[in-house]
Amino acid sequence: MIDPIALRSLVALARNGTVNGAAEMLGYTPSAVSQQLKKLEVSTGVTLVERFGRGVVLTAQGRQLVDAAEDLLAQMEHLESALLASAGTPSGQVRLGSFSTAVRGVVAPALARLAGEQPGVRVRLSEVEPWSAVTEVADGRIDLAIVHNWEPVPLSIPANLQTRRLGQDRADILVRADDPLAARASTHAAELIGRDFVSVAPGSICHAWLSWMFSSVGAIPRIVHTSAEFGSHIALVAAGQASALVPRLGRGPLPPSVVAVPLTNPAPLRTVTAVWRRTMETNPGITAVLTVLTDAARAVLDQSPGPEPDGSPVEEVGSAP
Repeated sequence: MIDPIALRSLVALARNGTVNGAAEMLGYTPSAVSQQLKKLEVSTGVTLVERFGRGVVLTAQGRQLVDAAEDLLAQMEHLESALLASAGTPSGQVRLGSFSTAVRGVVAPALARLAGEQPGVRVRLSEVEPWSAVTEVADGRIDLAIVHNWEPVPLSIPANLQTRRLGQDRADILVRADDPLAARASTHAAELIGRDFVSVAPGSICHAWLSWMFSSVGAIPRIVHTSAEFGSHIALVAAGQASALVPRLGRGPLPPSVVAVPLTNPAPLRTVTAVWRRTMETNPGITAVLTVLTDAARAVLDQSPGPEPDGSPVEEVGSAP
């Protein structure tokens, strides 16, 4: 009989290309993955992987098994969710990914409520950038993620994922209180050309939107400092070293020396979305976590209608369970 764990190891190898990559995806050691692959070969009686240089590749039989295994594993996950739903009280572990400001503004209060209402549900949280989080949910590395996309730039959502729009966040331009811009009711991109900025690293969604904003007025941002933490951006603004584009979600109170100036034309809006695999739609642990996340988001995010992260019209996934 084919072992599902061994089958997952083969699929993980196919997706990642290396035993080490498969091990990282599954949370196993490389030697454990190798043992599972060998176990699968013994149970099937065929060679599924073979050495190629310093790595391994799938044989024709291995590729054939992977093609069938992905559907089979999805059906098993769906069945497991249905069985858990029939058991009644939510329990078990949910692997949750989230970007940093949502951890502070949404996830932390949500998990505090979850612990009181559903003590049988355990959440293992990891901080993940939205692009990576979507991939990790689709591949099965995490079960549920909170992601965001700056409008009008969509996130690509694979067909095997379900989504729920949690709301919309806005960012402001932060300047020192003695900056002439601090007295303004609002500003726009053309007025920011030539200013020194602090930004997150290239390759991140927030950096991409800052660059897109300037490109809309035929310019590029003058980024003189790079930092991963918005708290550090605020400190640099307070020190008079740069301006910054910082979201409101999870920002917290600003020091007296820093002023947030609303930005228009374009308005920096980001849509915050929960994503999970369709095969886990009925999983009571996912349902319980989604309930507290949805309620926590309603308290801090704008609930005005807007597009889904892939740019399609909003489609209700049902009321919060």
